[in-house]
Amino acid sequence: MKNLFDPKAAATCTDDLSLRIYTSRLLGRDKTLVLHGGGNTSVKAIDQNAFGEEEEILYVKGSGWDLEKIEAGGFSPVRLPHLKRLAQLPALADPDMVNELVTHMTRAAAPVPSVEAILHATLPYKFVDHTHADAVVTVTNAVGGEARIREIYGDAVVVVPYVMPGFDLARLCAEQFAQQAGPQTIGMVLLNHGIFSFGATARESYERMIDLVGRAEDYLKHHQAWDLNWTVTPSAATPDATTGAAEARPNLALARLRQDIATVAGFPVVMTRQADAQSLSFARRDDVATITQQGPATPDHVIRTKRLPLLGRDVAAYATAYRTYFATHEPLAKERKTMLDAAPRVVLDPELGLCAVGRSAKDAAIVAEIYAHTMDIIARATALGGYRALPAQDIFDVEYWDLEQAKLKKGGKPAVFAGEVALVTGAASGIGKACVDALLARGAAVVGIDLNPAITSLYSRPDYRGLVCDVSSEEQLKSALLSTTDAFGGLDMLVLNAGIFPGGCRVDALKTDEWRKVMQINLDANFVLMREAHPFLKLAPRGGRVAIIGSKNVPAPGPGAAAYSASKAALNQLARVAALEWGADNIRINSLHPNAVFDTGIWTEAVLASRAKHYGLTVDEYKKNNVLKTEVTSRDVAELAAEMCGPLFAKTTGAQVPVDGGNDRVI
Repeated sequence: MKNLFDPKAAATCTDDLSLRIYTSRLLGRDKTLVLHGGGNTSVKAIDQNAFGEEEEILYVKGSGWDLEKIEAGGFSPVRLPHLKRLAQLPALADPDMVNELVTHMTRAAAPVPSVEAILHATLPYKFVDHTHADAVVTVTNAVGGEARIREIYGDAVVVVPYVMPGFDLARLCAEQFAQQAGPQTIGMVLLNHGIFSFGATARESYERMIDLVGRAEDYLKHHQAWDLNWTVTPSAATPDATTGAAEARPNLALARLRQDIATVAGFPVVMTRQADAQSLSFARRDDVATITQQGPATPDHVIRTKRLPLLGRDVAAYATAYRTYFATHEPLAKERKTMLDAAPRVVLDPELGLCAVGRSAKDAAIVAEIYAHTMDIIARATALGGYRALPAQDIFDVEYWDLEQAKLKKGGKPAVFAGEVALVTGAASGIGKACVDALLARGAAVVGIDLNPAITSLYSRPDYRGLVCDVSSEEQLKSALLSTTDAFGGLDMLVLNAGIFPGGCRVDALKTDEWRKVMQINLDANFVLMREAHPFLKLAPRGGRVAIIGSKNVPAPGPGAAAYSASKAALNQLARVAALEWGADNIRINSLHPNAVFDTGIWTEAVLASRAKHYGLTVDEYKKNNVLKTEVTSRDVAELAAEMCGPLFAKTTGAQVPVDGGNDRVI
């Protein structure tokens, strides 16, 4: 553990809440303490109400906020006396508890308070910190976990047995704290759940957390259960990478697995693959079938990861086992439950490594990070004496907890391309970049490729990857396709946009090298990518789609553009043949023919002015020199390209649609 507290930075904080924000972010920065919305912090303060009266307020982290980026608006102000009164009730249903929390906030727009708000209220300290520290969870999930915790901390912490989060946990903690706490108490360990620290100041509470977790780390080091040797042993399932056929084999297996998971889930999924030393080494452990089939490191993770990972690729068997799990534990729940989908969220495979599944790239990334920490915890607990997760019924109760399910329902109806993956060529600018934007806006995970290095930094978000790629290189195209499937699990949509438009040249003056260059980029590259993408598009859960950005020059060529017009016409013919051949594979292919799209790199203000003058028009008139007298933008083309990949065009293939404002020669 590293103490990140900086007195100079803290000195800039003007009040208790800003100090609370500062130290909360310090906790959130350390992923061994807090993962994706986990953990919570609070501070007790005195505020004045509208009548000028002083009120005791608990500012506690609001639901949906991440400690690493929390702001003042992420803390929910709840009246402290009411919380303390609630703690004295003999029982309180969780939905009623949430209602009491929300209706006693002093700011209507604040997020729903943490379900552990009452617990925070009962602790007699100004500042309270709660994390799911890996080291502490490792010890509590090892054989003899409670005894080990008491050995580590003695009377410095209150030890509380596992109880599901909510009102019952708050009452139990209050009771146990009253019985066990003394002058030496600086924290509280919730077995199989996490750890609390507290203090009179933000710094004291934070530094106590660092100290307590550091003690657990030292204990693991002392028992040779800290350092992990992720050595990748050979696997019988690993293909011979020296053969060309093996290069795409793991990726096709990945795409098939994604298709099987989507079939069981009932919706498309994004699946990210981690084939690093940790993932492969863990997936190939001799005891993997024992240590991974007990449950998550902490029950909070089940809503993201499900209780168990899938070992191997038999999704149907996993689904059958999950239905049995539901049928076994649902009758013991307090009220009737409706079964969630039976698809896995984590897959461990000796060839593929770790595969994390989600309805979006963000969800899959969260699952991957959670399970990366889970592998550390399981491996260390095993080295310490054996990993022991909570009983399945306890995990089931959290997985089907109404309050946890509410978190997943906040997103509302999924976006039209949620769980789907798109690859866009020539994506750094113009129509290509607009296509990336249109697909991201519809919920797709997108890979953009371009020769321009700017493609890599186009966006910084989990659902986008930018790859530098020369489309004239067959090897680079193949590599980009494999990178796409590694990142997101498969391919559903392919937008072929990359192309070049050379300067005007009559046929009798056209150089052979120039002709070949245009054909190589505008035709050959697209042929190669279509061919290589075909086996992946066949595995798209909702069927594959290809959108080709053609040109007005296909139906209406102009003088001086022989190579460009011929290459685009050939590409159009290739698309028509592929539409005929690939229909049986549930792949549809449609083309757009834009014209006079001026918001791209080749159309500078100087060029526009020159061309407009040539035709005796103003720049605005030149831009709208079409039947509808309207300007056609990159976004216009991209929006139609995205729609052609969507449900409105589900029964259309082989179509050619102009996007030109109406061209008299085309019409």
